[in-house]
Amino acid sequence: PMAAGAGAFAWAAFPAMPTRRVYCSAVHRDGQLYVLGGCGGGGRALGAAEVLDVPAQRWTALPPLPTPRAGAAALALGKQILVVGGVDAAQSPLASVEVYHVDEGKWEKKTALAQPSMGISAVQRDGAVYALGGMGADTSPQALVRVYEPAKDHWQPLPSMPTPCYGASAFLQGNKIFVLASLCTGGRQGKLPVTAFEAFDLETRSWTRYPSVPSRRAFAACAMADGVVFSLGGLQQPGPHNFYSRPHFVNTVEIFDPAQGAWSKPSRAVRMREKRADFVAGCLGGRVVAVGGLGNQSCPLDSVEGFSLSRKKWEPLPPMPTGRCSCSSCPAPSLLFVIGGVAQGPSGAVEALCLREAP
Repeated sequence: PMAAGAGAFAWAAFPAMPTRRVYCSAVHRDGQLYVLGGCGGGGRALGAAEVLDVPAQRWTALPPLPTPRAGAAALALGKQILVVGGVDAAQSPLASVEVYHVDEGKWEKKTALAQPSMGISAVQRDGAVYALGGMGADTSPQALVRVYEPAKDHWQPLPSMPTPCYGASAFLQGNKIFVLASLCTGGRQGKLPVTAFEAFDLETRSWTRYPSVPSRRAFAACAMADGVVFSLGGLQQPGPHNFYSRPHFVNTVEIFDPAQGAWSKPSRAVRMREKRADFVAGCLGGRVVAVGGLGNQSCPLDSVEGFSLSRKKWEPLPPMPTGRCSCSSCPAPSLLFVIGGVAQGPSGAVEALCLREAP
């Protein structure tokens, strides 16, 4: 499919969330954007649950989460919103699992995870939820994989990931779950991030390890488009023999094509226009998009760019109305929501990069 031209993109700004927040969980279902938990100004986990009626541009407060939490995994399953793990108000990982019933307007506690966990990556397929990795109370990454069947309200363990990780990017492609996870390795001198890349085959229930992402970066962003994986930007740490003496923002782009089984050598031609880290990446209109984040400026970036898969180059897209980093994001048909995050402090901004309807 041809990528939409840069002129086909525009921003829609919605009324601000009643509660400013960062590290919230967002789910889009049937024209409604649910924003759950997160951290407020004092860094405390919030119970606040709010829903934006997207066509009406109106917020409604929902009953709060029974367990206030930040950094939880959240998914829509039919008429339920499932919230898994995260951290509580005391910054401890949670095992608790709660469901919001959309029709009844109330929360229900469900079977908890076997271990408390924050930074879980979750995907769903055929009504089942796969929860991968996380970080436990001992602050070490977990290799746990578990599947949840809502009808049975039961978590079943699956084969563990080859590499324990938390806060990974997980993408469902066919019958495989691809996982990219940045890990800190190395001795006391410098913890260099390594990005492990693995896939779980849902049919054979087995893991495959792929070559790690070639360049070592923290706070990179990942996207998957047309079955191809992109690792973008980030903060590069100085290596032992590096000319740089401090971490620096990069515009690196590395691409993995499963058909070739290898990462492309990063070329100048496909670098992003802007060096950035801690930004939102997604797919919209046949492009990979990079939104906001932190760069070589004193405040968060508002710049946005899109990479056309057909033309193999980045083009500027309209800037976001509110420059932010550490945002939550949520895809929806022909929209990419960018939610909360940090502007001066926690932000209430909710804006969506949209594809204009063809005239």
